Amino acid sequence: MQLLVLKYVGLLGIHSQALIAERLLIDAPAVSRLVDRLEEDGLLERHAGENRRCVRLHMTDAGRTELQALVSAAEWVDTEAKSHLSPDEFTELLRLLDKLQAGLLQGLGTPSPGDAGPRKDDHG
Repeated sequence: MQLLVLKYVGLLGIHSQALIAERLLIDAPAVSRLVDRLEEDGLLERHAGENRRCVRLHMTDAGRTELQALVSAAEWVDTEAKSHLSPDEFTELLRLLDKLQAGLLQGLGTPSPGDAGPRKDDHG
């Protein structure tokens, strides 16, 4: 999850912990703990925002280096996968990985997008 926070700040320009929480489908305290760890590792910094209750997240040079390593690794994996799979197989792989990720997030108790919550038959 820490790598996703780096991605959101560094690649997507999201500087709000609240917006990151919304994107990751986790609560604000969980994002705060993730940011605490990234800050301790020297990858992110918190700066004052528009008001006292708002902070803006900024990536450090070390964070940019870490993010570039992540991007390079992801590009390498894509290239390798494409060299062994047809375009249709690669598309299917991406679909299955998305499905797996959604299932894993559900298993952690994190609602996936479109999850309507517990069903009546889940209580038995």
